[in-house]
Amino acid sequence: MDNDQASPRYDEIDLTILTHLQEDATVTNVELAKRIGLSPSACLGRIRRLKEAGVIKRLTAILDEQKVGLEAVTFVFVTLSPHDRVTTETFLAHIHGLDNVQECYSISGKYDYLLKIISTSLAQYRNFVIDTLIEAPGVDKVETTVVLSNEKQTYQLPLLDSRLWQDRATEAQERRVIP
Repeated sequence: MDNDQASPRYDEIDLTILTHLQEDATVTNVELAKRIGLSPSACLGRIRRLKEAGVIKRLTAILDEQKVGLEAVTFVFVTLSPHDRVTTETFLAHIHGLDNVQECYSISGKYDYLLKIISTSLAQYRNFVIDTLIEAPGVDKVETTVVLSNEKQTYQLPLLDSRLWQDRATEAQERRVIP
């Protein structure tokens, strides 16, 4: 969010709601309201407000890649050429249409983009690179790193470290009267 704009107001109840939803998004509104000590209508109103503000992007099921037969996870560094707006926008439009590409980051340094690609096998990944990725507009170079094992994967954001919480902590400190 731009620093010139007024920040939306969030409190400990909002952060508690977000924490519970990150742990289990299938919890019913009635159960969530009971856990945090709100009426169901007040809880639902807060969740709607968090969705409208874009804090909650969406609620989704997280699947086990291996159990659904997607066993090859790769991280791919991509370099584009030429470096111009048209090439970048064309590349990104192409990438957005590829289901195997799970994540795409614009990065600094030696490469332009980092992609997380998931495939049924390394053979399928190889075919994807040859038939699809290097054929994408503007792709000059790709470099692949194959994931051997996933040692940690979480989707829970560290809310206590976030600006939402830090803003509240700073305000609380500013309100204290120091003798």
